[in-house]
Amino acid sequence: MSETNRVKPRNDKEIVDVNDMSTGQGEQYHIGLSPGDVGDHILLCGDPSRAKRFAEEFMDTVELEKGYREFLTFTGLVGGLRMSIMATGIGPDNTEIAVIELLSIVKNPTLLRVGSCGALQSNITPGDLVITTGAVRLENTTSFFVPNGFPAVADHELIAELDSACNRLGLAHHLGITATAPGFYGAQGRSVGPFVSNNIGLLDDLERASVKNMEMEASVLLTLAGIGSVRAGAICAVYANRKTGEVLHKDDMDKAELDCLTAGVETLKALAKKDGRTE
Repeated sequence: MSETNRVKPRNDKEIVDVNDMSTGQGEQYHIGLSPGDVGDHILLCGDPSRAKRFAEEFMDTVELEKGYREFLTFTGLVGGLRMSIMATGIGPDNTEIAVIELLSIVKNPTLLRVGSCGALQSNITPGDLVITTGAVRLENTTSFFVPNGFPAVADHELIAELDSACNRLGLAHHLGITATAPGFYGAQGRSVGPFVSNNIGLLDDLERASVKNMEMEASVLLTLAGIGSVRAGAICAVYANRKTGEVLHKDDMDKAELDCLTAGVETLKALAKKDGRTE
């Protein structure tokens, strides 16, 4: 590569390839992480405060805390298992960056989204958890990698272990299809002031199809994990029900978030034990 084609990121570490935008040491351009920085078992969330809470309440020791742009990562031991959590920010484009760059530095990770969502079925109570079995690709980020009919499917082992963990913990939960939207307002059928969605019938269509919930990241995670042949899944805490209009109070949101994180930890521990990969 000629010197004229070399570029430098803000941290002055030299990029050696403008296609994958990594440094000669393998540091990833957007997430700021290098090989060895993260464990094989990785939780993904949107909110940086959720990642911080996880590090404070679940990690016995923290060996790495690194924030770059909107990506915030912690790596440490959780009950003897080396685990990482990354906050990716909101949306499918951020998730694309996180997954591709993580898979560039970790050989065979397990990726589990621990997020929040809105329920689309009236029998799902805010505070419940939803385990994604597959996702409707309403976003178009994945369309640049796969045909429009390509399924976004969660790993069957992750689904089973998430279900088992929720049962052991006594957490109300549901299994089913998730819809992943590319935005929060118009893309999810919301109209605010002059910003009127032309997707008014979307929620009814999804409800009729028995779609359980809607969020903004799962289908990208599952599609890219499928391409990369790694294990991935998603579990989300229900903060509101779009059908009934019920919304959790702040204290109840905190509990639902904790339930989601706890189920995620128990799931990754069980998988690590089953795989004989406890680190």
